[in-house]
Amino acid sequence: MTIRAFVMGHPVAHSRSPMLHGYWLKRYGIDGSYERLDIPPAELDRFFQDFRAAGWAGGNVTVPHKTAVIPHVGRLDPAAEAMGAVNTLWYEGETLVGGNTDAIGFIGNLDERAPGWDARGGHAALLGAGGAARAAIHGLRQRGFTVGVFNRTLARAEALATRFGPGVSAHSIGELPAALAATDLLVNATSLGMTGQPANELDLAALPAHAIVYDVVYVPLETGLLRAAAARGLRTVDGLGMLLHQAVAGFTHWFGAVPEVTAELRAILEADIRAKTPGG
Repeated sequence: MTIRAFVMGHPVAHSRSPMLHGYWLKRYGIDGSYERLDIPPAELDRFFQDFRAAGWAGGNVTVPHKTAVIPHVGRLDPAAEAMGAVNTLWYEGETLVGGNTDAIGFIGNLDERAPGWDARGGHAALLGAGGAARAAIHGLRQRGFTVGVFNRTLARAEALATRFGPGVSAHSIGELPAALAATDLLVNATSLGMTGQPANELDLAALPAHAIVYDVVYVPLETGLLRAAAARGLRTVDGLGMLLHQAVAGFTHWFGAVPEVTAELRAILEADIRAKTPGG
């Protein structure tokens, strides 16, 4: 019997998750499907009423449903509890579990693209206070990094600092330039620099020579922030690997195989992004 999984959101047509899960299904010879489901918020309750009968093994959850699905699951995993959001659903026996693999993806990408990044611990400056920021904080604290959260709306940064506790501090965006000199890892967890969004014009001159610059944006693959960092000779990490690595756990839960993030898979997604991004 075909095992069925999905990515649900509204809208969801842009999602590249079907491409990567389709690659793994083919590579491992699994009789499975991974489908896009565009579910408006008003239809969410009905979707879960029919969930088991529809034969779903589980799926991924993206905006705007990452918190709205919580009342529909039997339990949350520790990461989803910590972040207050769900991005992956799977069954354990008869229990529908809501989990969050974004921190796994965030850290797995760093481990792959910047080996040794956490060898001596350090401090991260994090731009943004949304879902990607929560994943970054959760992962970085587990690796022993302290995190300064910088956001245009200070109250949102303060809410994250309160949620995650010691080791996380809140700051206004205007404080970021002065903080760069003591930063080991700079993370853009906003949409700045994404195709169609305003540029991220942060001056990186004050960053130490050993600093790493990580942009969770991956459309385009090389943002203006990453170009500026590379021009300074700093190590850079784009956001595509976060998408790849966060997908591993879900695939394992649904289809029973632990997939590998290969250079070939990354190249397939890179080619698709370049083909569909203005200017390549």
